[in-house]
Amino acid sequence: MSYVDVRSARIRYHESGDPAATPVVLLHGIGRSLEDWDAQHPLLDNDHRVISIDMPGFGLSQRMPAPTTLTTLSDGVWATLDALGETRPVHLMGNSLGGAVSMQMLVDDPGRVRTLTLANSAGFGKEVTIALRMLAVPGLGRQMLRRIDRVSAPRLERTVFADRAMVTPERVAMAIKVSRQPDFAAVYLEVARALGGFRGIGARWRAELLPRVARHAKPTLLLWGDRDRILPSLHLTAAREAFPHASWHLFPGTGHMPQIERPAAFNEVVRPLLTKVPA
Repeated sequence: MSYVDVRSARIRYHESGDPAATPVVLLHGIGRSLEDWDAQHPLLDNDHRVISIDMPGFGLSQRMPAPTTLTTLSDGVWATLDALGETRPVHLMGNSLGGAVSMQMLVDDPGRVRTLTLANSAGFGKEVTIALRMLAVPGLGRQMLRRIDRVSAPRLERTVFADRAMVTPERVAMAIKVSRQPDFAAVYLEVARALGGFRGIGARWRAELLPRVARHAKPTLLLWGDRDRILPSLHLTAAREAFPHASWHLFPGTGHMPQIERPAAFNEVVRPLLTKVPA
């Protein structure tokens, strides 16, 4: 893993493949890290420059000075790519919050996006796990985020996978490490509260963002796991309605992170889109 300085923040990233090849950018979900994309690097980097990023304030990256919103995260990722010398149009892939950030990136700079792959993405419905809704309760959210330890971390990891075998000691250790970063709780709560509250994910930002994304009609792929307990698979229907131009796939027996739980199948589904829109 490497770091780059971006607007007074130290941003962590992982890069593999030929720097001259067509770039693919991978974005994680809320409270997560670039490790969520580790399985896809070796499946993509034989013919792409693959860059996964700890978004500002998440993973092991420092936060940026401004409050954390979709817009500031989008700006932070674009600025990170600039710092890495990657100014060509990219294939964007985002999981969960990373999907919402990817959509915001497309709206903010459509000329820099080749394709959009949204995996169990936020933005298509109000339904969300009760654990995230409880973060909106004053005082409770910060207490919850300070109590991620060897007892609670495995429980949290189990919510994102259908297969409990995915909850490895390494993933638990990484979850605890991320939670102990100085900006973790503040950034997590800023984003969670900007996007929703105790009643679920907010409608206003979704109603504003989705039509703007649809107007650009970039080649788009919608992916979901049918056993997602964070953002239910019924959101896939809403996503298909919002983006009728998009292709889609539902992974059976799969939770919130198909790129981890079904790495080969995930790659098989996404690869045609990447080759359809070449450099």
